[in-house]
Amino acid sequence: MKNKVLTFLLLLLCSEAGLAAGIDQSINQFLTPVANAIDAFFMTQVPIPFLGSAPFIVIWLVVAATFFTLYFKFINLRSFGIGMKLIRGKYDTSGAVGEVSHFQALSTAVSGTVGLGNIAGVATAISIGGPGATFWMILAGFLGMSSKFVECTLGVKYRDVHPDGTVAGGPMRYLSKGFAEKGFAGLGKTLAVMFAILCVGAALGGGNMFQANQSFAQLQNITGGSEGIMAGKGWLFGLVLAIITGITILGGIKSIARVTSKLVPIMGLVYLITGLVVIAMNIGQLPAAVGQIIQGAFNPSAALGGVIGVMVVGFQRAAFSNEAGIGSAAIAHSAVKTDRPVTEGLVALYEPFIDTVLVCTVTALVIVITGSLDSTSGLQGIPLTSNAFASAVSWFPYVLTVAAILFAFSTMISWSYYGVRAWTFLFGENKTQENVFKVIFLVFVVIGSSLDLGAVIGFSFSMTLAMAFPNIIGLYFLAPVVKHELQTFMDDIKTGKVVFKT
Repeated sequence: MKNKVLTFLLLLLCSEAGLAAGIDQSINQFLTPVANAIDAFFMTQVPIPFLGSAPFIVIWLVVAATFFTLYFKFINLRSFGIGMKLIRGKYDTSGAVGEVSHFQALSTAVSGTVGLGNIAGVATAISIGGPGATFWMILAGFLGMSSKFVECTLGVKYRDVHPDGTVAGGPMRYLSKGFAEKGFAGLGKTLAVMFAILCVGAALGGGNMFQANQSFAQLQNITGGSEGIMAGKGWLFGLVLAIITGITILGGIKSIARVTSKLVPIMGLVYLITGLVVIAMNIGQLPAAVGQIIQGAFNPSAALGGVIGVMVVGFQRAAFSNEAGIGSAAIAHSAVKTDRPVTEGLVALYEPFIDTVLVCTVTALVIVITGSLDSTSGLQGIPLTSNAFASAVSWFPYVLTVAAILFAFSTMISWSYYGVRAWTFLFGENKTQENVFKVIFLVFVVIGSSLDLGAVIGFSFSMTLAMAFPNIIGLYFLAPVVKHELQTFMDDIKTGKVVFKT
């Protein structure tokens, strides 16, 4: 199958080579109306008394994250230490079913969230909502830790383990099996199918096209922009990226976990250190930058409709970035080797913290502290972040380019796994269906590299955020199951039945 995929991509390269000048325009003309229609459908505005309006799906996410934070008595704070012990392998899971370790499962899930949403998405949020959007992104990340805990616990609790040892889990499983357990099999199946369809779309959109699009945008940005050597070559970049991605994803979750467990820590540290260097070089401006973020959060420009406008921008971009409540990460976490579902939920607490509280905050501070938001005109997405890095050291955009491509690659291989699990849930658990989706996924890498940012963002946001609708219904319904799992685990720690290694 690997040879067939590579042959297909090479044939596609040959067929497209003569159409380089017009391919970007053709793809946009075909898919932009589709993306806009999907965006309009799922992002319907809901009036909020005395405050204005906000997209229904954003309100849905924020209310759920707040509820779970209170329902589980601030699990996002009180169990942080236990989560770290689990990540470090201090809990013995020898003999437990599963395919990957706690650390590998977290790395795979983090690679699916710590992507270009942290670089391009944050820049877009600040360019639209101003520095104040950063405050709401951080708050959304903090609250989202609780949603992530619930969905990843359920992902392991209701997973299917096949005879060959492979695992299939995630919202599709806990919606169908969890609801059936309580006598609502029909409703659960309907929600599971709805989620799977949206997950396939999100895998092709936010987990694929957006990543390819913005990594190419940065490459084009440092090679002369719209007049440079890469102008109009999005399709070519996409083909190269598709071939590399294809080689990796054909190995399944174990191959993906091996790559992400090595790649994610390295690229995350490189990006964070680079950002901290830029902040240190402008340390005198740090108090003013923090002041802009706090002031902008509560006293924003009237152009966005006041505080609620900036809040919506921040929460929306944070949801797209860390995917808390979306349900996608539960698919990766369900492959973990453990005999206690709640242990993976506690590990998953770190995901929104790393993604939003750390990486997104550093990105926002770099943009604000360097004054790039005020000194540039019309820049949005990754070019704005790149300009901020370049204002400190001229060659930093090259570091950012490498980081951007690695972020995109790691996100894409993780989302390919999410898409495979959703696709096979719909069409059958077999290798043929897995490979069908993988080929489709690789074709969309090329499409994403060629699309305009506006079309990609519209399609990506709508499909990704819409996954939260069926998923959160399941989280509310099954929250007592998670509470029981958590209480049992904590009681066993107190009585000595659960012992952590020293």
